[in-house]
Amino acid sequence: VENEEATGGTPPGDPPQTGGAGGDGGGPRDPPGVPPPSLRPRLVFHTQLAHGSPTGRVEGFSNVRELYGKIAEAFRIPPAEVMFCTLNTHKVDMEKLLGGQIGLEDFIFAHTKGRRKEVRVLKSEEALGLTITDNGAGYAFIKRIREGSVIARTPLIGVGDMLEAIDGRSLVGARHYEVAKMLKELPRGQSFALSLTEPRKAF
Repeated sequence: VENEEATGGTPPGDPPQTGGAGGDGGGPRDPPGVPPPSLRPRLVFHTQLAHGSPTGRVEGFSNVRELYGKIAEAFRIPPAEVMFCTLNTHKVDMEKLLGGQIGLEDFIFAHTKGRRKEVRVLKSEEALGLTITDNGAGYAFIKRIREGSVIARTPLIGVGDMLEAIDGRSLVGARHYEVAKMLKELPRGQSFALSLTEPRKAF
């Protein structure tokens, strides 16, 4: 086994390291021609409110909460009004739901709070027939509803609806699996009150 003397350079055949601080300490440096982070261009994304708005621009965010804050700033609305975002469509399309990755060409549509609804649901079966997700910023909402299920037969409930409360108990801040557990633990054969907010519609 050969030992190499530790130096500040990059071993032959290894890719150059980026992002390190320069200086005399021999630490990793950016390769020639790459500007330091402070001089690199910031990624800018275009956005609209899904129910209709002028086009805004957002940049300088590193997580969902920051993105919602930037969108709110662009359209002068409270950040808490943003329920979730879809990519490249203004429709409530859960297949286009913004997840962890945004492409450079992606257009962000922000869905904001619309009408509030109070619905009474009879849990006539063990499974209610809905899939829940959350936006990573404190709101859980309905991603899918199984055809013929308890929820599908209950008027006024739709995909994209935010789940606000069960029997008056607030769900704001709960993760999707916590909400699912609460619904599963509700006794079969009894009814419960579900407070929801649907995404704002254009008309």
